[in-house]
Amino acid sequence: MIEVHGLRKSFRSGRGRKKSEVAAVRGVDFAVERGEIFGFLGPNGAGKTTTLRMLATLIKPDGGAATIAGADLRRQAAKVRTLIGFVMQSSGTYDEATAWRELVLQARMQGVGKAEALRLAERAVDGFQLREFADRQIRTYSGGQRRRLDVALGVIHGPQVVFLDEPTAGLDPPSRARMWQEVRRLRDEGMTVFLTTHYLDEADALCDRISIIDAGLIVAEGRPADLKREISGDVVVVDLAAPDSAGVPDAPLAEKARELLADQAFVHSAEAVDGTVRLYVDDGATASPRIMRILMSAGVEPGAIESRRPRLDDVFLAKTGRTMQE
Repeated sequence: MIEVHGLRKSFRSGRGRKKSEVAAVRGVDFAVERGEIFGFLGPNGAGKTTTLRMLATLIKPDGGAATIAGADLRRQAAKVRTLIGFVMQSSGTYDEATAWRELVLQARMQGVGKAEALRLAERAVDGFQLREFADRQIRTYSGGQRRRLDVALGVIHGPQVVFLDEPTAGLDPPSRARMWQEVRRLRDEGMTVFLTTHYLDEADALCDRISIIDAGLIVAEGRPADLKREISGDVVVVDLAAPDSAGVPDAPLAEKARELLADQAFVHSAEAVDGTVRLYVDDGATASPRIMRILMSAGVEPGAIESRRPRLDDVFLAKTGRTMQE
């Protein structure tokens, strides 16, 4: 459904002699299959939104090529726009309007007649469960209600592909779970969903496949389960809290612990992260007691120790050398 080759985009920043060029997207390649939820995962500033805006024809690429449902992004931009829906991070609705009015207007802007626009609005109100508040002014909506309306507006014309830019940013947990249900429903109805997110749990739970982007480059791509499987064994996280620190992790102590453990034969790799030590081992259950003995004998007392299976944040750390928070 989407094929991208070498897409890149830079922006100029500063003034006068201090003017410089910043590469936001530095030549990305990926493909999105028809009818899947594809996630673009990365920290803020990684190039997610810039890539999405290029694919939605909102900004022109500096180089590279892409097709969406067979339409060329550069030569057939007008056709691409008829094939896609786009939902920005910020809402494009008017506070004084109602959901009904916005939905009908959006449908009319897609070129359909009034009767068909009313039918599409009716279907969207039922599909996204907006009916109980569709007649109220949008200023009275909760964040989750407004976000569901945003997505309904983006897909009212039945696009083949919908782009969702951080669809759950700022939502509370129940609203996030509700939005996940809506995204899955769109996929189940045959739509291809391309979403950006910086939430690791969201990418893991929601996406069929993901690309991890960092500093404008894709560093990994695949199914979440496959990416986590690349990190063999278990992850052991040791929390180092200095005495009298009220549980605040101690970064120098964590680095000392990393040095003590990094050369152990049963440790594949070790990273000091945010005052903790993250270790990759074959078997966390057998490694944990050995880790405790080594640290205690060196006078380093851990505040807590946890053994678990690899997660997407471990994949990101392994691919980039830092955490998403960093």
